Amino acid sequence: MTEEVHLWWVNLDLSADKIEELAQILSADEKARAQRFYFQQHRHRFIVARGTLRTILGHYLAIAPNRLEFEYSSRGKPKLAESLGGNEMHFNLSHSQDLALYGFTRDRAIGVDLEYMRPIADAQKIAQRFFSARESAIIDALPDSEKLIAFFRGWTAKEAYLKATGDGLAGSLDRVEVSFAPNEPMRLLAIDGDVQAAARWHLHAIVPAANYIATIAVEGQSNSQLTIRNWQFLSNL
Repeated sequence: MTEEVHLWWVNLDLSADKIEELAQILSADEKARAQRFYFQQHRHRFIVARGTLRTILGHYLAIAPNRLEFEYSSRGKPKLAESLGGNEMHFNLSHSQDLALYGFTRDRAIGVDLEYMRPIADAQKIAQRFFSARESAIIDALPDSEKLIAFFRGWTAKEAYLKATGDGLAGSLDRVEVSFAPNEPMRLLAIDGDVQAAARWHLHAIVPAANYIATIAVEGQSNSQLTIRNWQFLSNL
């Protein structure tokens, strides 16, 4: 798996029995977090998202899912406890609406951002606030039919990188320059103006399901072997 990037997607709207089963493998902290959601649907989707993460990681590590322990960075990014190979197995997850996407690598950082492509009336104004001047100009120049997909390509690319580094939403989106127009390959162009820093990362843009878009940021060269599969809780990998 050293040169591989494994992606798994899962539908978060499962049966009540399966949700209860997944809830049983969560830690006390995760159960407490689930209870803080006001809406039942959001609570159930959180349980499925975390339970699936534990299930997949448990398979990779040959450890019972409920025995997994996580540590968190100062910005809240989870990683495996050092005793479980926290420096070797890297993972990240993102969920939007009823879909979750997970990325797994070994020995290098990974960030995943998934978005449901809903209509956004003020996408250009949002881009002017959070994108660089060059990026905003690119969106402005596109035909109306291409503006929304370009916006989400740019947004997910920036978020994926910031999640990979552990900055997440605390990081400023406009410090991350990316190429995202529909007719050009997606890649990092500069980080805080540093082209060399951007060259140490590679971006993968995917469409895991209809009306969804995702970007995966992976530390290292571009020769990664990427696979994406659907987790259905039916059988072993």
